[in-house]
Amino acid sequence: MSNPIPFDNTYARLPERFFSKQPAATVPAPQLLRANTELAAELGIDPAWLDSPEALNVFSGNDTAEGSEPLAQAYAGHQFGGFSPQLGDGRALLLGEVVDQTGIRRDIQLKGSGRTPFSRGGDGKSALGPVLREYIVSEAMHALGVPTTRALAAVTTGETVLRQEGHLAGGVFTRVASSHIRVGTFQYFYNQNDEDALRELADYTIARHYPDAANAEDPYIALLERVVEAQAKLIPQWMALGFIHGVMNTDNTAISGETIDFGPCAFMDDFHPNCVFSSIDRNGRYAWGNQANMASWNLSRFAETLLSLISGEPDAALEKAKQTLGTFNRLFRSEYDNRFRAKFGLAADAPLDLVKSGLSLLTKHEVDFTLFFRHLTYGNRSELSALFQDSAPLDTWYANWEGATQSAPDTAAMQQANPVLIPRNHRVEQAIQAAYRNDYAPFHQLVDALAKPYEDRAEYASYEQAPQAHEIVHQTFCGT
Repeated sequence: MSNPIPFDNTYARLPERFFSKQPAATVPAPQLLRANTELAAELGIDPAWLDSPEALNVFSGNDTAEGSEPLAQAYAGHQFGGFSPQLGDGRALLLGEVVDQTGIRRDIQLKGSGRTPFSRGGDGKSALGPVLREYIVSEAMHALGVPTTRALAAVTTGETVLRQEGHLAGGVFTRVASSHIRVGTFQYFYNQNDEDALRELADYTIARHYPDAANAEDPYIALLERVVEAQAKLIPQWMALGFIHGVMNTDNTAISGETIDFGPCAFMDDFHPNCVFSSIDRNGRYAWGNQANMASWNLSRFAETLLSLISGEPDAALEKAKQTLGTFNRLFRSEYDNRFRAKFGLAADAPLDLVKSGLSLLTKHEVDFTLFFRHLTYGNRSELSALFQDSAPLDTWYANWEGATQSAPDTAAMQQANPVLIPRNHRVEQAIQAAYRNDYAPFHQLVDALAKPYEDRAEYASYEQAPQAHEIVHQTFCGT
């Protein structure tokens, strides 16, 4: 068959031990739920083609597009601190790469496309719920300005998959990423003492993501520096939005610095630094307030894989790596402080006392994170008070805030830092449950609402609201 996806694959040219080539599993009755025409145009794909039977066959896995070389990537990873030497794409296939309209090379991947050699006994399929969650949240993150993988298409397959909740409708998600190279990809070869593969992977990564590092005095230290910087900028963006990834394992840490794998992720309603939603994060390893520490830990695992490339002298390599890793805290803190100063409308050089006391206030009184900043941005004093059972502590803090900003906060900066809408957990769950009843309207409405999260749009005002008691989502789940 032919189609207008302009594939230009490079990962498939790496040594065979980097992946397993295979086609996707076929499905009985696929239907297109949504396709991202704007993203397709960016990728050089004719948006009109997305509605064709050919496109449906590609996005469901029922046919292989011309130029596609489907493969499951090999990788390892630390999962909640425990190392698994072989993970890999157990339910995903990299279809290939395209060079987008800006010259950036990007992967196109199917998720839920069937068993691979890395499935570890799983069925390789996806239920429809995780497909819709990833579509909703990844596109929302993009609209919020966060580096992230993107959603190109979502289909339902006409078959059911068996999960803990029972038999559920199946789906396939088409994901776009700058690449799917992970810390765990490096760990896979490091664990096998395969230095040739490590060097080839590092050189490939430099050429693809950080080409300036190739001209550095020490390219592999330069690679580490770039990845440290990317993560140090990414995590504060999550935290400033109240986002909790939920599974910050090394196999979910992208070398590109994009947010990847929206499994049990969630956005906080009531603020608390120890907030956790993931049903499998029983000890709070990846709580909101722990995400910087976990990113630093993941980067240390990445650095380990590069030591032999950095220097033939182990002590010298270790010292160089430690110095580079040591920059993470400074870079993170600078980005975090700047983002929270902007959220509070403070000057770029303002002391952080009001940030700390403000977050303490939200914690103690269990105040909705997004609504607090929404009302603070627009000076909605009565709405702010309504968030507190006892407004006296707010009154004291607010007086101090007015004094610090001289009653003239940087409203423009606040508007850019404080979204009107986020993918609230109860709204995502409502969309998923409706879809299981063959009602896809809530899904489409939510995606549309989140496309412009910093704008006031009356037709989507209901999506601003915090959940009622019976709507609160206490736990989120992985899709496997």
